[in-house]
Amino acid sequence: MFHDSACIKTKLLSDFRFFFFAMTGSSVLGQPYCVNGFCISVSDEKISADSGLCVVIPCSFQTPYNFNLQHLVWFKCESDQRCGDSDIIFHTNKNTNKPLKSEFLGRVSLLDPDLNNQNCSIIISDLRESDSGFYQLRVNGYYNGRPDGFTFGKRTQVNVGGSRQKPTVTLPDLTVGHQATLTCTAPALCSKSPPGITWMWRGAAENDPLTNGSITAFKKESLTAVTQRHHSTLTFIPTTEHHNSKITCRIQFSDDTTTEETVNLHINCENFTLKIQLFC
Repeated sequence: MFHDSACIKTKLLSDFRFFFFAMTGSSVLGQPYCVNGFCISVSDEKISADSGLCVVIPCSFQTPYNFNLQHLVWFKCESDQRCGDSDIIFHTNKNTNKPLKSEFLGRVSLLDPDLNNQNCSIIISDLRESDSGFYQLRVNGYYNGRPDGFTFGKRTQVNVGGSRQKPTVTLPDLTVGHQATLTCTAPALCSKSPPGITWMWRGAAENDPLTNGSITAFKKESLTAVTQRHHSTLTFIPTTEHHNSKITCRIQFSDDTTTEETVNLHINCENFTLKIQLFC
C-alpha cells in the first residue's frame, strides 16, 4: 500500500463566475433583490457540491449612498427562517465579540477581500454534509452617521452530498522489463487540506518485490486561483506476474470520505500481448 499527501494553500479567486458554472452548471447570479436601497444578487438555484471539495457562494451587493460599509457577516441556518447571532460562520471584523460557529473556523474566506468592489462571494473549503443549509448575508456600518446594519432577506441554499467524482487512472503501454509510470488524478479541489492518495494492488502482483519497491510521487497542478488538481504517480517495472492484476487508486478527503477507481493491467511481451500463462 502506498500513500501520498501534500500541503495546499488556497488563494482568492478572481474568475469565480467561470469556476462556479464549471462546478455546478448553474447560472451564477440572479436578479438583484432590493429593500430601501440595500440590494443583493445571489444564485436563484440551489447549489450542489461534494463533501471533501469546496463550494463558491457567488454574491454581489449594493448599499445606499448614506450607508458607510464597515464589515460583512455571513450566517448559516438549518431552515429557511432568518439567521441569528448564533449562526455566524464568517465575519470580516476579526475583533468581533460575536462567536463564530466552531465547525466553520478556518474554512470560509472572501473571494475578494476589498469590500469596495461589492463582491460578497465566499468560498467554503473541506466541505461536510452538515454544511448543507441556507446562507444569509448582513452588512454592518454607519447609516447617516449612526452604527447600523442590514440583513438581506434573500438567501442561498447549499446541498452537500457524498463524493460522487472518481479519480482518473492513466495507463501507458506496459511491457515486461520496461519501467512504466501510472498516474492517478484526484477530482479538482479547492480545499485547504490535501487529499490522501493510496495505491492498492490486487492479484499476483501484491507480493511481488518489484511492486513493493515501486516509487510513488505526489504533484499539484494549479487550475485557477483556488483550484488545484492533485496527481500521484506509481513507477514500477512490469513482469509477467503483473498481467491481469488490478490496481486501485483511492482518494481520501479531509472528512474521511473516499472515492476510488480500479483498472486492469495488461502487460505486453515486446510486440505481442501476454496471455494469462505466457512467459517471455
